[in-house]
Amino acid sequence: MSVPDYMQCAEDHQTVLVVVQPVGIVPEDQFFKIYKRIASVSQVNIRDSQRILIRYRHHYLPENNEWGDFQTHRKVVGLISITTCATSKEWPQTAERFHGQKEVYSSTLYDSRLLVFGLSGEITEQQRTDVAFYPSFEECSDVEKRVEDFVESIYIVLESKRLDRATDKSGDKIPLLCVPFEKKDFVGLDTDSRHYKKRCQGRMRKHVGDLCLQAGMLQDALVHYHMAVELLRGVNDFLWLGAALEGLCSASVIFHYPGGTAGKMMGRKQSISQPLDAGKRHRAGALTTNGISADTSTEIGRAKNCLSPEDIIEKYKEAISYYGKYKNAGVIELEACVKAVRVLAIQKRAREASDFLQNAVYINLGQLSEEEKIQRYSILSELYELIGFHRKSAFFKRVAAMQCVAPTIPEPGWRACYKLLLETLPGYSLSLDPKDFSKGTHRGWAAVQMRLLHELVYASRRMGNPALSVRHLSFLLQTMLDFLSDQEKKEVTQSLENYTSKCPGGMEIITLPDGLKLPPVPFTKLPIVRSVKLLNLPVSLRPHKVKGLLGQNISNASPFIYSPIIMHNRGEERCKKIDFQWVQGDVCEVQLMVYNPMPYELRVENMGLLTSGVEFESLPAALSLPAESGLYPVTLVGVPRTAGNITVNGYHTSVFGVTSDCLLDGLPSVKTSGCLVEVIPALPRLQLQTSLPRSAYTPHPMSKEELSSSVSVQLFNGETQQLTITLENIGSEDIETLELTSKIVSTKEKVFGEFLSWELDEALSHLPLKPGQSVTLTVNIKVKLDFSGQENLLQDLNDDGISVTGLPISSPLRQVLKPRAETKPVGSESSKPPPCHTLEAVLNFKYSGGAGKVEGYYRELSLGVHVDVEPSVFFTRVSTLPATSTRHCHLLLDIFNPTEHELTVRAKNNQDLVLHASECQRMAIQVDKFDFESLPQPDQESIRFSNPKQLEEERQHAQGCQINSKLGICWKASVEGVLNQLVLEHLQLAPLQWDVLVNKKPCDCDVIADCKVGDAVSLEVKLTNRSKNSVGPLALNVVPYQDYQNGVQNYDLEDGVTFIGSNTFYIDTVKPNESTVCEGALLFLYTGDFYLSIKFQDDSAGRELPLAWFTLPSVHIRALDTPPQAGA
Repeated sequence: MSVPDYMQCAEDHQTVLVVVQPVGIVPEDQFFKIYKRIASVSQVNIRDSQRILIRYRHHYLPENNEWGDFQTHRKVVGLISITTCATSKEWPQTAERFHGQKEVYSSTLYDSRLLVFGLSGEITEQQRTDVAFYPSFEECSDVEKRVEDFVESIYIVLESKRLDRATDKSGDKIPLLCVPFEKKDFVGLDTDSRHYKKRCQGRMRKHVGDLCLQAGMLQDALVHYHMAVELLRGVNDFLWLGAALEGLCSASVIFHYPGGTAGKMMGRKQSISQPLDAGKRHRAGALTTNGISADTSTEIGRAKNCLSPEDIIEKYKEAISYYGKYKNAGVIELEACVKAVRVLAIQKRAREASDFLQNAVYINLGQLSEEEKIQRYSILSELYELIGFHRKSAFFKRVAAMQCVAPTIPEPGWRACYKLLLETLPGYSLSLDPKDFSKGTHRGWAAVQMRLLHELVYASRRMGNPALSVRHLSFLLQTMLDFLSDQEKKEVTQSLENYTSKCPGGMEIITLPDGLKLPPVPFTKLPIVRSVKLLNLPVSLRPHKVKGLLGQNISNASPFIYSPIIMHNRGEERCKKIDFQWVQGDVCEVQLMVYNPMPYELRVENMGLLTSGVEFESLPAALSLPAESGLYPVTLVGVPRTAGNITVNGYHTSVFGVTSDCLLDGLPSVKTSGCLVEVIPALPRLQLQTSLPRSAYTPHPMSKEELSSSVSVQLFNGETQQLTITLENIGSEDIETLELTSKIVSTKEKVFGEFLSWELDEALSHLPLKPGQSVTLTVNIKVKLDFSGQENLLQDLNDDGISVTGLPISSPLRQVLKPRAETKPVGSESSKPPPCHTLEAVLNFKYSGGAGKVEGYYRELSLGVHVDVEPSVFFTRVSTLPATSTRHCHLLLDIFNPTEHELTVRAKNNQDLVLHASECQRMAIQVDKFDFESLPQPDQESIRFSNPKQLEEERQHAQGCQINSKLGICWKASVEGVLNQLVLEHLQLAPLQWDVLVNKKPCDCDVIADCKVGDAVSLEVKLTNRSKNSVGPLALNVVPYQDYQNGVQNYDLEDGVTFIGSNTFYIDTVKPNESTVCEGALLFLYTGDFYLSIKFQDDSAGRELPLAWFTLPSVHIRALDTPPQAGA
């Protein structure tokens, strides 16, 4: 026997073997359909007191049948043939085939049946017990009943054989039962010897024990096995002694474990207690003391006959040791090891079971085919799995997988190899779900796991399934990244890129033919993300809720002051929802802190956001991370297209050709401050431009983020400047409302009058402002600070006409009241410039429109205004002169000009007073006296709701306005002195006038001269001397260059421009009001834009002329292939 039955178990010893085979051509699906119905009859009760168990096989080697005497459960005792027969003409041939099939097992066959499908007519009316006719495979309702009748007939034969063997008289000669390889060894033996007779008796007792076990007489079988063991042990018949011990073990296992040892409950394995009762009564044919007959009721009790669970294993060990003495009994030994392992698995004695399996590994079965080797290693793997040795099981399963693709196989079975490799994964603590590797520490041996994953990749590639290779290689890179060396990382990623170039990796679930689903493998480690933060919109784009509408969206509040359930729910909501809003249609940002764990640059393509809740347009980004970079900020952007609550679920990437969807729920190590944000309906967007230059100044309490822009201007005290603001709608919604407010910030100075003023009616008349339209608004900036030089003025007005002079003011700006001195000492205290003051304000534009306005939202746009206020005039002394009337007086003001410019001061009904720089003069102004008490008083309502300080400020403001209207002092600065000189120098033409002509045409920096490549270009430089002195001699140097408009200028043009003659012009002395001309020529060798820089060199010694006199224009020449067609 060369082919072991690895599925055998101890309880199979009590079954009878029936072979079910097709005769002729039978459709495979129909055959197995009938086979399953036949196999369902696995147990048949006989006369309600006895039962028989059947084991069916559809394929059984005849050579294994030759071992039927050694162990009767190996003997084919029944044959059921299935055939199809369409016509009666085919019937004789079919019957002949059935007869030939019976001949194969004729030596052991008890009975047989032929099931014929498809035949009708007279033949089917024949009454035959061994043949059943059915019209079709569907019309065969009594198949199971015929099989039960067939099994009963087998039982009758079995019982008769048992009785025949058990009732042999002592005088009859007992035949010697042999296994196939023993027959030649017993030729010529003395059959009359005592030793031979005992051998025959022992073997027969063992055989009868087998028959009793098959007949359901467990107690009788135990007695026979015990006596056979004693007989065979006495004659050293080790092979049959091992069989008797194994039979004893099988009967004991059946008694102790009625559920079976096959690893699963089988329908036929019902309780054994019922048939055991049959063994207690006397039966004909019981054993006697002189040979084969005795009354079993007087034998040793059932409990003593049955082995204990511990003794079962010891007897198995003994039996296997006896089998091991015979080379030809390797299959028997291997099957016994398998049976013992199944028993030990039920007893949970895994270590002893492993010893049996280790012995089974080294049993030599001769030359096995590759298929038999695969089956052997697979069964060993399953048995190791049964006893809990998962890693050992995986080892043999992997050996079986490698055997499927052994070099000796002409057509390697890569699909079978791949399937077996998948089955090894649990044994190596390996799962194909990447989520299992994100929890806690790594389980299993990483080196073995990587080897196995590499084999899966190779097997799937040889299967012709590149998508499967990409999935396994992605899994290897994702889960084993920490265990890969730098070189291995490089090799794996190169292989992955090669695979994905033919079959890109994605996030779809791959379903294998056997139904196994491979989950997607997102690259959460390429790159590794440490934190995700949703960013608020820029300050100028953030939505604000109208205060009166804040309560509209709030759900019904609880009537209770405190409710723990509500607080708990709100706490969860607070943990998730962010306290700012995004706006529909506006670009929103999410910042990720990532780093690259790879030892080389990592290119991440198509990186974007994964969201839910609203329609969201993700704008993917591509980035390149340096090798082993630290934390690196990456901003992902997108545009929500609808309003509602949006949840950022994660991000997607494309790395090495594999597209990954990385969800934050599966990344517990990622820090986030919340991923849920509200998206409000669309709002318009406003952009402003100003007439004043932008500034980098930021008002102190505010940040740069809070201002959309800022302007800066420098004004004299009392001066007014207009600021023109252009407001443009750059969004997609109409601007329906617009409000403007201002606020002075961070100033310690008291401002008189309105610092910023405007008229908004004209701008509001253009509303609603459509997208792309703009409106202009003018804001007046007027600065009025204290003109007293930060000192208190003495105002002492007397009605009795006595002259009262004011006290002097101790100010460093105080000057002696006399005409301005021609020279002032440099660095004196009086020459120090007065300090400048700074005024800062913020213009706040509040606007809204579209669907956002309906929901009560608006936006704010802030413009910072920074004004540096320089002092203009100071009133350093105030006094009065006696007048002829008590209703009038002359007010004397000492006015000081601290500026560097000339000022003209004008008062009401008075002549202009001209003040030079740093000059102080007195001005007398005749004014009418008035009664301050006659000014309008605030009403009682205002007094009641105002504090005294505020009332005093209002009173002083009213008095100041009255004084200003009486005096009407204003000033005007003249452009003289230093300012005059600077302006004069810039506006006046220089005394030396230069003219440059290209091809007889004047050329300046704004004029482009065209020429043809290869033609000579004439260049003339003309100098006209308008000064009073002679100029020269001079040397002019012409240098060509090209300007790339990016800050780079190329002067290396030796191959592009050639001078005809010298590039240096010499000019002799030029007398006043005369001119001179220098001429030269150039040749351009290729097309392009060229510039000529003309610089001068002064050959005269000690030149004292200003540099600005010698500034020549830059010449721009464009060289073309063909000359421009005039008038074409």
